[in-house]
Amino acid sequence: MRVIYTKHIPFSGYVAITFFEWVIARKEFNPLDEKILNHESIHVAQNREMAYIFFYLWYAVEYLVRLIQYKGDMKKAYANISLEREAYDNDDDTSYISRRRHYAWRRFL
Repeated sequence: MRVIYTKHIPFSGYVAITFFEWVIARKEFNPLDEKILNHESIHVAQNREMAYIFFYLWYAVEYLVRLIQYKGDMKKAYANISLEREAYDNDDDTSYISRRRHYAWRRFL
């Protein structure tokens, strides 16, 4: 996993975003703290096990379903995507990634 710092990506309100094997983070958060790095490393693991393209397809479809479920509340829809819930629930545990089971995000559906 490589961290790339930029001025404009991700958009305001977000610190970092995972894109395949890279983490793109806002320059003002250089260096990223351990919790954010752990969160993004969980997304990298999810990406790998879902052959990258399926990660983004699943993410988009589930986001749309959650958007309908939460009546257009974008923040609530985002927070309840199973991939995000796994990452948020475990980003404090620095040993999680080493013992994480494949497709662990399914528990959060």
